[in-house]
Amino acid sequence: MVSLKSTGFSAENQKKREGNLMANGFDSNLSLAVLIDADNTSPSIIEGLLAEVAMLGVAGVKRIYGDWTSPHLASWKSVLLEFSIQPIQQFRYTTGKNSTDSAMIIDAMDLLYSGNVSGFCLVSSDSDFTRLASRLREAGKRVYGFGERKTPRPFVAACDRFIYTDVFVQTQDDMVVKPMKPAASKDLRCDTKLLTLLRSAIDAASDETGWGPLSAVGTFISKTVNDFDPRNYGFSKLNGLITAIGLFEIERRENQIFVRQINKKNTS
Repeated sequence: MVSLKSTGFSAENQKKREGNLMANGFDSNLSLAVLIDADNTSPSIIEGLLAEVAMLGVAGVKRIYGDWTSPHLASWKSVLLEFSIQPIQQFRYTTGKNSTDSAMIIDAMDLLYSGNVSGFCLVSSDSDFTRLASRLREAGKRVYGFGERKTPRPFVAACDRFIYTDVFVQTQDDMVVKPMKPAASKDLRCDTKLLTLLRSAIDAASDETGWGPLSAVGTFISKTVNDFDPRNYGFSKLNGLITAIGLFEIERRENQIFVRQINKKNTS
C-alpha cells in the first residue's frame, strides 16, 4: 500500500491542513458519503482524494458506480480492494445514455433520507449532478465536489466547496503525487481575478492598520469562491501563494500569521 507520506500527504501536513479547515468552519468529524462516478474519474487520484476526504470528515460510506463488465474500468479493480470502496454495478441499458448517473443519484437520495450522513463527496466532472448537489444542500447537508478542470461551472457552483482533482494525480511509474509547478510571480500578478479576491479578503479581515489574520483571510475566500485552492497555483498553502505574489506583507506574531497589502501605510 502506498503511504500518505509518499504521496505528499504526510501526517504533519495533514494535521496542519486539518487545523486550517477547522478554522474555516469545517468539522473533521463530519460523517460523509463518498460517491464516485467511475466513468468520469481516474483511479490515479484515489489516494490523494481519500486523504483529502479524511481532512473533511469521516468517510462512513465509500461507493463507486459503473458498468464493471466494461474493459475500460479494469484499472479500478485493484484500487477498490486496497481502499475498501464498494463497487455498484450498473449496466448500460441504452447506448449513449449514462445509467450510472441515475444509480448514483438514487443512492444519494436514499442516504439523505436515511439520516446517517451529514455530508456528501460527489466525485465526477459531469454536470448531471448539479441538481443533486443543490438538493442535498437544501436539506442542510454539506456537499464537497471533486472533478477535473473541465467540470461545468453550474456543478462547481452548486457545491459548498469544489476541489480540482489534478492536485491528486499520481505518476504511473512510482505512484507519487506529481506536484504542480508553482506559478511565476509575474504570472500571478497578471491574474486580476486572483488579486481582486485576495485584496477583498484582506480588506474584510484587516483592522485600521491594514493587518489581518491569514486564517480570517482564508475563511473569507472559502466562503466567497468555493473552488479556490492554492494548490491550483502550485502552492500547498495560502501563505506560500501570497508570498510568491510579492504584493503583500507577511508577519508572524507568536502562533498566528498576519497579512496586509504593501501599499497600505503602516500606522502602527
